Amino acid sequence: MTAARGRTGRPPLTDERKAEIRLEIARAAVDLFVTQGVAATTGEQIGQAVGVSARTVWRYFPSKEACVRPLLTAGIDMLAARLREWGRGQPLEEIFEGEITSDLRIVAGPDRATVGALVRLTRTEPGLRAVWLQTYDEAEPAFARALAERSGLPADDLRPAIQAAMFNAALRAAVEHYAWSSADTDLDRAAAEAELTRTMRAALAAVSAGLG
Repeated sequence: MTAARGRTGRPPLTDERKAEIRLEIARAAVDLFVTQGVAATTGEQIGQAVGVSARTVWRYFPSKEACVRPLLTAGIDMLAARLREWGRGQPLEEIFEGEITSDLRIVAGPDRATVGALVRLTRTEPGLRAVWLQTYDEAEPAFARALAERSGLPADDLRPAIQAAMFNAALRAAVEHYAWSSADTDLDRAAAEAELTRTMRAALAAVSAGLG
C-alpha cells in the first residue's frame, strides 16, 4: 500500500492580497461601466481586465454591480474613528481639517476620479444606485456606535442613531453634489481635493446644529 501523496499547489491568498484583488476588480468594473455601459459589461470582461477568471470575479462579488463596493466602503472606519474623537464644542465640519483630510487622501489614493465617475453613473444606473445607497445604509450603524461612544450613551439609544442618519445623509449629499457638479470641470488634483473638502464642510455645517 503506497503512502498518499501530499497536496501541492498555490499557497492560500492572504487577506491583504484578497483585498487588493477586490479593489482591482472594482476599478476595472468602473472603467468598463464608464466606457461601454453597465448592460454591455460582463463578468468575463471584468475578469479579463484584471487577469483573473470570471469565476474568480463571482467568488468575490454576487453581481457585476456589486464589484464596485470596495471603492465605496473605503474610509468608513476612519470616519467613525474621527467621530469618536470629535471634541465637545468643536464644529462638526472641522473634522475635515488637518489630519482627517490627509487620511482621506490616503484612503482614496488614486481612486478619487474613479469614484467620481462611479457616483455619476449611479444617477442613471439603478443597479449601481442600489449598491451606492446600500453602502451608506451599512455605514450608518458604525457612525451611530461612534457617536454613542463619544456621548457615553448606550449603543441602542435613539439620539446617536438620528445623529448618524444626519451625518450619513450629509456625506452622501456632499459627495453626490461634488461628483455631479464637477463632471464638466477640469480641476487639477489639488484643486479637486480642495473643492471636495469644501463641499463636505459645507454639508456638515448645515447639520452641525443638530449634532452638537
